[in-house]
Amino acid sequence: MNQDAKIRSQRAVRQLLESWQRSGVTHLRQMEPVPQMSADATSSVEAPQEIPMQTVAPTVPLPPQPIVPSPQTSKTPEEPTVESDQTRKEMSVPRTTKSKLNKGDRQAELDILATKVSKCTRCPELAETRTQTVFGVGNPRAKIMFIGEAPGADEDKQGEPFVGRAGKLLDKIIEACQLKRSDIYIANILRCRPPGNRNPSDLEASNCRGFLDAQIEIVDPDYIVCWGSVAAKNLLHSDLPIGKMRGDFYEYGRAKVVCTYHPSYLLRNPSAKKNVWEDMIYLFADMGIDLKTQD
Repeated sequence: MNQDAKIRSQRAVRQLLESWQRSGVTHLRQMEPVPQMSADATSSVEAPQEIPMQTVAPTVPLPPQPIVPSPQTSKTPEEPTVESDQTRKEMSVPRTTKSKLNKGDRQAELDILATKVSKCTRCPELAETRTQTVFGVGNPRAKIMFIGEAPGADEDKQGEPFVGRAGKLLDKIIEACQLKRSDIYIANILRCRPPGNRNPSDLEASNCRGFLDAQIEIVDPDYIVCWGSVAAKNLLHSDLPIGKMRGDFYEYGRAKVVCTYHPSYLLRNPSAKKNVWEDMIYLFADMGIDLKTQD
């Protein structure tokens, strides 16, 4: 097994074990191998015994690594400590094989999940101040999934992500990529608006993470775009600034992840639009689509 395949295999195993832990699994059953028995001999097999989950290696997601490791990322990283947060019942294992669900089935599952989200009160402050939850919108079989940070005032009012000034700019970016908004699936790290449009807290993002993972699992995109540092930090568990994460593909399940500046940042810093367009060219080139003629 080459080094790249080994890294992917380790990441998949750790994501699976993390999912079990956060879904309330505390023990694994260990089966002893059955001894070889001759025709005239018998041997008793020990009953399965439960072992504590803690005997398994710590299972937090690895820090984000580019798909093609650089010399700096070829070293074996130190094992981080298992994070402690609430059990996330909706947590799903990031998919490593393509989903076979049809579009209608995926939409039905998303509708069920959206109903759960609408009743969520895990974050008391957000539940008390929101107008409504903002679940997600778009093609349930989209090849590309956009992830932002949290709803703003316009999103809270309309119940749809990216509909304010930043959303209008995002629509222009989508059109420049020769797509329509309905071709993409759009979601956020949070499904409730933080008061004053502040950034999500770590606890709020953790409380909402199971819903995000379930959306990714159902839509099963080939590509994910993290718009802004909040999305990148929470999806990929990275503290790197967006400027240093641009220009590489990262992995989440079977999806390739690109990180770029949030549209609201572009409203304040128009010169960064060029950087975002370069990131879109990079993404679509991997899909076999040349956007350079649109420069």
